[in-house]
Amino acid sequence: MTIPLDVKRIVSLAPNLTETIYALGLEERLAGDTDYCDTPPAAKLKPHVGGAQNPSLEAIVALHPDLVLATTSINRIETVDGLAKVGIAVYTTDPQTVRGMLESTARIAGLMGAEAQGSALVAKLQARLDAVSARLADVPLVHALFVVWEDPLITIGQNTFIADAMRWAGAESVILSQQKWPHISFEEVVRLQPEYIVFASDHAGFGAEELGALRSREAWKRLRAVELGHIAVISEEINRPSPGLVDAIEQLAREVHPDAFRAAENGKVKIENGHGPREMTRANFGVQELQGLNPRDLSANGLSPLKRRSTNINELRATL
Repeated sequence: MTIPLDVKRIVSLAPNLTETIYALGLEERLAGDTDYCDTPPAAKLKPHVGGAQNPSLEAIVALHPDLVLATTSINRIETVDGLAKVGIAVYTTDPQTVRGMLESTARIAGLMGAEAQGSALVAKLQARLDAVSARLADVPLVHALFVVWEDPLITIGQNTFIADAMRWAGAESVILSQQKWPHISFEEVVRLQPEYIVFASDHAGFGAEELGALRSREAWKRLRAVELGHIAVISEEINRPSPGLVDAIEQLAREVHPDAFRAAENGKVKIENGHGPREMTRANFGVQELQGLNPRDLSANGLSPLKRRSTNINELRATL
């Protein structure tokens, strides 16, 4: 179906798309979103059409959108087909890299006739990424474990936008996998001894009490990163391919490379434009995969609720 030339009313079916609309300053055109759209907080005040996987077609139609935004990772083809049958255009996007997120942001702006806003936002985001790359240009990459789920232990594969975001922040996963969400044994993590453990949470910081609790757990205290306090708890924006992802990249870079940023802020590092994450060589570690696992299927597979420092299931559903 052809996308209208004049898009005045939009319904978003994914939190990352809702966040993108707000980042572009086009929230007045957002007629509705999903139950999981909570960033920025104003998004929660918009009319909701249900969940990302099971939105109400009737609720969407009642909002009279010119265009519905969806993502191929969490929205179902049945939803797109159902909207097409009633004459509502749908645009789908699914960025798997940081650059892909920037391109998607620009395309969404273009669909809404807001090319200038899109270009300005993308330029600002790219400049911030270039600044991070410049500060880390001569700094070795750190090997990190990104914890998606603690029990069982699930991390990220190499072809996810989270892995790409980590590379921009000067980190690489100790796990190399073609699967998006590999299920690994803790013994493998102990063998690999990552330099940093990375959690995503809306909980700010990682205090002495929490570090002590992690050190007291028989398995985790076997990791040198835990003993050294090399725990990075970063914004849950890392879980969404939207403009806020750049905030998380900056935060992670400061967490794992504090000296580089301290030197830069003291005027010891010259900032120049960078061109992307640094190239790296990684070993293909032997990990056990949970074949075809998608975060939206975690509950269906009977996995336990995430602990305080783990990624929230609602956030996971927003990212893919």
